[in-house]
Amino acid sequence: MAARSIASLSLGFGLVSIPVKLYSATESSGTVRFNLLARDGSRVKQQYVSEKDPSTVVPRSEMVKGYEFEKDRYVLFTPDELKAVEESASHAIEIVSFIPEKAVDPIYYDKAYFLAPDKRGAKSYSLLRAAMQQSGRCALAKWAWKGKQYVVQVRAAEDGLVLQQLLYADEVRSLKELDIEQVAPSDAEVKLALQLIDQIAQDSYDPTQYVDEEKQRILAAIDAKIAGKQVVAAEARESESGGQIIDLTEMLRASLARGGQRTAAGKPTEKVTPLASKERKGVKRATSKPPEVAAPARARSRK
Repeated sequence: MAARSIASLSLGFGLVSIPVKLYSATESSGTVRFNLLARDGSRVKQQYVSEKDPSTVVPRSEMVKGYEFEKDRYVLFTPDELKAVEESASHAIEIVSFIPEKAVDPIYYDKAYFLAPDKRGAKSYSLLRAAMQQSGRCALAKWAWKGKQYVVQVRAAEDGLVLQQLLYADEVRSLKELDIEQVAPSDAEVKLALQLIDQIAQDSYDPTQYVDEEKQRILAAIDAKIAGKQVVAAEARESESGGQIIDLTEMLRASLARGGQRTAAGKPTEKVTPLASKERKGVKRATSKPPEVAAPARARSRK
């Protein structure tokens, strides 16, 4: 299935306007969602009630939005008033500067999008991408989207351009707030730690080596329920480190002595064959034998 663009935009590069299409770069599939049901299996629905009269249900048509400026004191806004103060959506992404591509701390990264050239934009798109790659710089730009103004990073990737929404300074907390105690390690400890790092070092990150094991366990339990099997809880694994580490140097040496074996998390995990969603839904209509389940089902992606 071909990817569908979210919006048609223009990327301003000096006096050059590059027509581009916006695509979502990520897809959330990490959460298995359960519905809230009554004990008889019927769906339940959420209702809003007034604090003054909990027996009265307030319909959405009678709700208004208010900002609490003091305890239990609000100023009310109508939909038209809110629309007037919100940032209007803009089809223009205006580049304001170019900075070293590693200058932005990843802690400021928010949602990522892909940019692809629109009609008659392929040449200028490729020019900007090549120039950023050769200069080792990325672009900072301003962009208004869905009622909010963003500072975004536009960076060159192997196959195109990535637009990364950035958090503002007041949206990121500082480590200084934690008042972390600074303890200087010895030279011997640093040397042993570096040796341990070298033993399990890799030159790149391969995201396909990692899967959400907890989600797989939940999906396996769901499939077992569907198949009429009893769900058995896995036994909790005991931690290898039982108490407080007394001698850091000895612990580092012990780690090195293990031969730098990679942890299970660092190994490719065998992928499972999902149970078809139609088969899962059809189980309720089965009359005799429950369907055979070979592997966990796949969670539905949330769009």
